[in-house]
Amino acid sequence: MRVKVLGPLGADVNGVNVVPTASKPRQILALLALYPRRVVPISTLMEEIWGVDLPASAMTTLQTYILQLRRRLGTAMGPDAAGSAKDVLVTRYGGYLLQIPPEQVDVHEYERLVAGGQRAFDSGDDRAAATLFGRALDLWDGSALVDVRMGCVLEIEATRLEESRLVTLERRIDAELRLGRHCEFLAELSDLIARHPRHEGLHSQAMVALYRSGRQASALDVYQRLRARLIEDLGVEPSPQLQRLHQAILAVDPRLDVIAGPRPSSTFDRYAS
Repeated sequence: MRVKVLGPLGADVNGVNVVPTASKPRQILALLALYPRRVVPISTLMEEIWGVDLPASAMTTLQTYILQLRRRLGTAMGPDAAGSAKDVLVTRYGGYLLQIPPEQVDVHEYERLVAGGQRAFDSGDDRAAATLFGRALDLWDGSALVDVRMGCVLEIEATRLEESRLVTLERRIDAELRLGRHCEFLAELSDLIARHPRHEGLHSQAMVALYRSGRQASALDVYQRLRARLIEDLGVEPSPQLQRLHQAILAVDPRLDVIAGPRPSSTFDRYAS
């Protein structure tokens, strides 16, 4: 069984789609897939489906949803399968678990690649870091669980994954900039700062990429537009790091032309002090 949650929910057994069409069984499958080989308590499943306002028939209805999922699994597994659907969607005391290897769920492959990329990034191996972060990001096919109705539990998980995706994207660009690939990322950075108009890290990367591409005025314009947005929306000035980067661009600071110092850092954190 292979499951995708980084985009539309997908799950197949022997090439047969086992994702239910009904919204609540989809929620259950998605939640179980996020924690393969771990028991998800019945109380957590109920909270995801109904919130705090549980119907009187909650336990019976949940068991019906589990039965529906097992039927789909059993049909896809076929009569000659070594085990049964109950061996895949397992009942445990107080909950249920999906008995599949974590690497068969795309989010766990994503997190493995991100961890490897971060180790390479911290050690200064920017080429490996950029490659691993890029492979992790390639696993995404839209927003996490974009076609699943989310309760409070899945909402938290989806938010966490989207935050991780943005951090991974920022780290990949940091590694690429340290490799001197500033021109290649101008278009992507322009799109990213439009999508995230108050994200200082992405704006700092865009400023450095533009400056290194011989576009000092455009780099300064990115800062001014961000500053205006922060003042208008939040009533605050850009962070000290970003202000120092702005001053470095004005002063044509030679540090802007070097790729990496003796200790790796992000573009934004380079001006932390």
